[in-house]
Amino acid sequence: MLKVFQQLPEGLLEADVTELADVLGGPALIHLPGRGERPLFVSTLLHGNETGGFFALRALLRDYRDRELPRPLSVFIGNPAAARHGLRALPGQPDYNRVWPGGEGGGTPEHDMMTRVVGEMAERRLFASIDLHNNSGINPHYACVNRTGQSFLHLAALFSRTVVYFTRPRGVQSLAFAPLCPAVTVECGRTGDSLGVSHAREYVEAALHLTRIPDHPVASHDIDVFHTVATVTVPAGLTIGFGAADTDLRFIDDLDHLNFRELPTGTTLAQTGSVAGRLQAWDDSGRDVGGRYFALDDGQIRTARPVMPSMFTLDPRIIREDCVGYLMERYPLDLARAD
Repeated sequence: MLKVFQQLPEGLLEADVTELADVLGGPALIHLPGRGERPLFVSTLLHGNETGGFFALRALLRDYRDRELPRPLSVFIGNPAAARHGLRALPGQPDYNRVWPGGEGGGTPEHDMMTRVVGEMAERRLFASIDLHNNSGINPHYACVNRTGQSFLHLAALFSRTVVYFTRPRGVQSLAFAPLCPAVTVECGRTGDSLGVSHAREYVEAALHLTRIPDHPVASHDIDVFHTVATVTVPAGLTIGFGAADTDLRFIDDLDHLNFRELPTGTTLAQTGSVAGRLQAWDDSGRDVGGRYFALDDGQIRTARPVMPSMFTLDPRIIREDCVGYLMERYPLDLARAD
């Protein structure tokens, strides 16, 4: 499945995201030369409907068409087939950001492909890794790390002072690359947001120009770190909707407006007319701790303690295929580890 290029594929810089499957012939790993030896690795389109990262890289590489890159750059374009149709993944495909080494399950061609990508990049003594994504709901631009070493936090803070530390779900790109180099995932707002494209482009270029990533402690006034403590899902078999929908679970219309807001106890998230209607919340050990975070009161599902959501979405497909979103708590910087 994997196509490997040692130079820019012909037509890539002129192609729209819907044309990439024809230009590349499938998922593609593209190695580009630059000054120095240790490359920056950047992945995009692991979800085919999150196009901002590709447009950011296309703009950057157009600018460097006739110039040497500040350091070698390896680009992985994950799922151009899904991008052709504007889908997160094609029917029958796994989530391309759940099949990297270290995840659950395995044995699929996609798992094998990601193992090959990590293995090939490990041989190149990576400088850093960046995975570019978009959100479906209203969120600020923020960075995510899976380790709290200082170099990870510095790389994340280069993108945003808002940083999320998470260790679940498994099988994501940044977790697979964390043993090799400082690795981050950056969330660049909604798909189609031109500011998100510009921000991602500027961030990748800034990372290319770094001579080293600091390993001293990040100043507390430069960063806000939050820890993901639970993944929110809907039990199988329940119908879901928003507002006045006639479904088992009816989320509030502006659910995504709650993202990155510290919600007090008693905040209403949804209504239910079903005795089975509830929300699940899975902690890092895989336990359903929904009773810790949600309470059912006269058909209203409310927060049972102060929490901060992230990535709450209004897209029923994403809720079904992945999750409603995540719950976070503030993470004290004094717990951050040295590299």
